[in-house]
Amino acid sequence: MDNPTGRVLSLVDGADGTRAIIDIEVADACPRCAAGKGCGAGLMTGSGRNRQVEASIRAGLNVAENDLVEIVLAPDDVLRAAAIVYGLPMLGAVAAAAIAYALSLGDAAAAVAALAGLTVGFTIGRWRLRQTPCLRRFLPSVQRRLDTGSGSAI
Repeated sequence: MDNPTGRVLSLVDGADGTRAIIDIEVADACPRCAAGKGCGAGLMTGSGRNRQVEASIRAGLNVAENDLVEIVLAPDDVLRAAAIVYGLPMLGAVAAAAIAYALSLGDAAAAVAALAGLTVGFTIGRWRLRQTPCLRRFLPSVQRRLDTGSGSAI
């Protein structure tokens, strides 16, 4: 997937620097979304074609409102976020089912325990992702400003 591009709606000053609110057209950002075969990332947030994201601005990069920009999220951060979103629920389900089997509670109890573990893992992951340090870690950044006429970088 290419890095998404979007238009800067506004700039917000904060304690950790200036951030940009960027409007991204989902279909342009992801070919799978455009084909209606997305990964499911938008299931909880609605089915709108545009999304507004907040992104930090790289030091030394001059960005103004209405600029077309490219944003990026570090690959390691994508992997860490996926581990929280998918890994914790899966770990909870497997651990709970394993405990139920170890206690010889039977298949039905193991299935119920797996569902309970899945729910607990999902809840912990959701709580973790809502914490401010975690949110800051997974904040995308403006990689570059694009020329609106030709699409080349400035």
